[in-house]
Amino acid sequence: MRVMILAAGHGTRMRPLTDYTPKPLLEVGGKPLIVWQLEKLKLAGFNDIVINIAWLGDQIPAALGNGSAFGLNIQYSDEQNEGALETAGGIVKALDLLGDDIFAVINGDVWCDYTLTPVNPIKDNNLAHLVLVNNPPHHIEGDFALNNGQLSQEGNPKYTFSGIAYYHPDLFVSLRNKIQQNKVPKQQALGPLLRATMDNKQVSGEYFSGDWRDIGTPERLRELDEILK
Repeated sequence: MRVMILAAGHGTRMRPLTDYTPKPLLEVGGKPLIVWQLEKLKLAGFNDIVINIAWLGDQIPAALGNGSAFGLNIQYSDEQNEGALETAGGIVKALDLLGDDIFAVINGDVWCDYTLTPVNPIKDNNLAHLVLVNNPPHHIEGDFALNNGQLSQEGNPKYTFSGIAYYHPDLFVSLRNKIQQNKVPKQQALGPLLRATMDNKQVSGEYFSGDWRDIGTPERLRELDEILK
């Protein structure tokens, strides 16, 4: 199974730290956020990694290379010419690198104790499997409800989407066709696609109660850095 790390964002909430450094290369505990992720993915059994890049994107392959230093094979999906394509658009562009099987995706600015493994959790006719976590103070309303392993937009309690998920390539086929036919812009958010798929009862999920952090601001970066020192 391949895994994609989403690393193309501008990191606007992290400014001024991201004015000259892409957010995944910001350091905590003495090494870049994305290096922590790569090391965890290797330990979990992944070998093939796809990373999308846009803002200051050349710095990421310059720092990580082809992944051999981590015992991994890294390929890059370059969005620098288009500008960041948002989550769904970025995944669509990277589909040829991700292959025909189930793949995993993780946000490049997430710190989490959840063990992402190359084991397919998608069952039956589902097209996606999302990991949900407790709602952080900056997102107390949550995103989705979980009932008997299936996700929905309605219901309580609602939990927050962690930015960690498994996807079937078929989830993105219709969107890719529309982009290729210039029926919709290349920049596409993931939320609308997931919600429409939930309405068709094709998104499963699980609740994770462990440590999860959205490292989206300088303050949260400093907090994690202090913990890891």
